Amino acid sequence: MKKKQIYITQHDMERLRALMEVYAENTELLEEMLDKARIVLPKDIPHNVVTMNSTVRVKDIDTGEERTFTLVFPGNKAGNDAVSILAPAGTALIGSREKDIVERQVPAGKKRMEILEIIYQPEREGKYDI
Repeated sequence: MKKKQIYITQHDMERLRALMEVYAENTELLEEMLDKARIVLPKDIPHNVVTMNSTVRVKDIDTGEERTFTLVFPGNKAGNDAVSILAPAGTALIGSREKDIVERQVPAGKKRMEILEIIYQPEREGKYDI
């Protein structure tokens, strides 16, 4: 699968790099993605890109099941629909766009999901520092 350009806001990049220092284990994939990301100011992030605290609707490519969840930092609670940036699904989503198909590794192998819609993106609402 061809890897698409991902976008990260400067603010998210700073917080994610600090997070990786605290959670040194199991952050290799996140670090690899961040190293390749295009960094932009929060006001310049495209509105169809998944950022931290975005709420997204995705579809599992294999099962057709749709889910909605919010991408959060570890320890943040967003109800039952929260997924941590350190979880495989969270790492796969950050910086991707609507309609992208992203892969994540699970014990049973690779799973693919399509980003159907970004229901909420803080930057789109003018919230640049949450």
